Amino acid sequence: MDFSNNRERLARRKLMTLMNLLFIGDVVGKGGRDALAAMVPELRREFNCCFCIANGENSAAGVGLSAKCVTTLSNHVDVITSGDHVWDQKNFEIEIRQFNNVLRPANFSTLQPGRGFGVFRNKGGGEVAVINLLGRIFVRESAYCPFETADNILKQLPPQIKTIIVDFHAEATSEKAAMAHFLDGRVTAVLGTHTHVQTADAKILPGGTAFMSDVGMTGAEHSILGREVEAVIHKFRTGMPVRLPVVETGIRLDAAVISYDMSTGRATAIKPISRLAGF
Repeated sequence: MDFSNNRERLARRKLMTLMNLLFIGDVVGKGGRDALAAMVPELRREFNCCFCIANGENSAAGVGLSAKCVTTLSNHVDVITSGDHVWDQKNFEIEIRQFNNVLRPANFSTLQPGRGFGVFRNKGGGEVAVINLLGRIFVRESAYCPFETADNILKQLPPQIKTIIVDFHAEATSEKAAMAHFLDGRVTAVLGTHTHVQTADAKILPGGTAFMSDVGMTGAEHSILGREVEAVIHKFRTGMPVRLPVVETGIRLDAAVISYDMSTGRATAIKPISRLAGF
């Protein structure tokens, strides 16, 4: 018996189950959309990512989503998640119904349009479940409990779905970390969005769940969370309402690549990415 050939076949079979997924941090304004369009195809090739998720809730003029923005982003990503600004653009509560790949927070009222999770086909093989949740601490305390919502969704997913990605759009790092440990071993990754600041805590938890408090943003490098510096400082100094223009140049794309075993859904690595778009 040729044991070396057996080992090679087993190694090839194992490689076939290992997959990479790309997750893009909050896309801010036209500059963020343009950077995503320019950089994501190359990132997908570089890291061999067959599936891509982007949080797009700031993609329309820096706040909310529109049908036009969704169409543009969908040319390059498979799923678009959102957060507390999902309804800030006029008519998006109507427009969202035409898109199967757009999620709003699952712990909103069931009377709101759209859906909070879905199962999507991975072009590289298998299926990926994506869950969108909103935090309550410092964000929206009226939202339903995200922990109970996550539990209920996991009970609804077919048992053959192993790859499960959670976008937890939340402010408090403690709430995000609590969610990650709560779901450890039950989902592939819990990835934080909302703060627009990439954190240095990417890790694989003991149960095989990848975690990062915040993936960051796809927005202007020299800005305050994607907004014009002088305007934000003026608002802080005076306490007066003021327009906060989006900075559309000098864009930086923040993301994370999640490596996981498709057969088990367990993450094997998480790699943060932060790159300038060059325009």
